[in-house]
Amino acid sequence: MEILLVEDDPGDVLMTREAFEDHRVPNNVSVVGDGVSALEFLRKQGQYAKAPTPDLVLLDLNLPKMDGMEVLAVAKGDPMLRHIPVVVLTTSDAQEDVVGSYSLHANAYVTKPVDFDRFIDVVRQIDDFFVSVVRLPGR
Repeated sequence: MEILLVEDDPGDVLMTREAFEDHRVPNNVSVVGDGVSALEFLRKQGQYAKAPTPDLVLLDLNLPKMDGMEVLAVAKGDPMLRHIPVVVLTTSDAQEDVVGSYSLHANAYVTKPVDFDRFIDVVRQIDDFFVSVVRLPGR
């Protein structure tokens, strides 16, 4: 499974990679650190011309250059990208962020736990769900 992690916090990138690496199902996790790069990756532009098409996007909302809500709006408004599931994985538990994300057609909204073990568990559950339970486009 190809996963695009859109995250600017190096600690969260490390924990997310660790959760996927220690899990039973191997995944290829690509990482970009801002919203502009996320869209370039998804559209295979510039340095991302040979990037794999992700089966799943894990999207933080608090990003430099272009925030996660803007990335979500553009991706879900693009006929070539809208089929890719997007899980918002963010520290925000604000109701307006939850409602806004679902209004923009996020497939799920997950608040990052602050506890390391719980964070690892949440990422593994996301992986289990999208690998073992749901059927993704093109698979």
